[in-house]
Amino acid sequence: MRSDVATLPGSPERPNEDWAAAALPASGGGGTVVLLDGVTPPAGDDGCVHTVPWFTARLGGALTELSASRPDMPLPEILSAAIRRTAEAHHGTCDLSHVRTPQATVVLARWDEASVEHLVLSDSALLLEAPDGSVRAVLDDRLDRVPDEVLRSLEATDRLRNREGGFFTAAADPSVAGLAVTGTTPRAEVRALAALTDGASRWVELFGAGDWAECFGVLRTEGPSGLLRRVRALETADAEAGGLRRWKRHDDATAVYAELRGLA
Repeated sequence: MRSDVATLPGSPERPNEDWAAAALPASGGGGTVVLLDGVTPPAGDDGCVHTVPWFTARLGGALTELSASRPDMPLPEILSAAIRRTAEAHHGTCDLSHVRTPQATVVLARWDEASVEHLVLSDSALLLEAPDGSVRAVLDDRLDRVPDEVLRSLEATDRLRNREGGFFTAAADPSVAGLAVTGTTPRAEVRALAALTDGASRWVELFGAGDWAECFGVLRTEGPSGLLRRVRALETADAEAGGLRRWKRHDDATAVYAELRGLA
């Protein structure tokens, strides 16, 4: 496996709430990629004494350990166990029933000699590149189905957060793992993959600078840092032109690129 990771904070005044890891098991047979995008809470009470980076570091660490060391566990079980472990780390000090308790989007990918497993929860993206160069995007589009006018209201958004008919993130309820987008692809059909938080996928989804295959081409030739530089340039140009495409001029942006070598 050859992997490359890059991340940029949305603002120098705030900590980066994304989290990413790529791991190669000791046997050398396969690998795993983990990507989290911490959900920035609005100002006010969220019932927790910890920060979002505290949460994503613990959840991401648990996901990396379990996905790399427990090949017998399906990815939804791994996500469920990692959420439970993270909740146990702060249930004594925090109100984990609060709708804004620390939470994150999740991308998990794991492969061995036979197959590539994937799991996506909320609006981060996983890209799978086939040997012929075609690219398939694995997306959880439930947040995209929520009208913008609803998302502009904190109260309306809270009514849909981790609720049926709304959208789901990894917070404190392990059962949410059963609602993730999952699947398995034969190993021979995947030569590389990439994981993007929505701050990085803006290149396609917000600015329309290219499609997913073209985005993958940027990752292959310029690396994740090249894609993030392109995103920041587009955001800056949009702001200078008076664009109001989103609530944040810049968002935390993270991209992971991995080539699955030596197995096919």
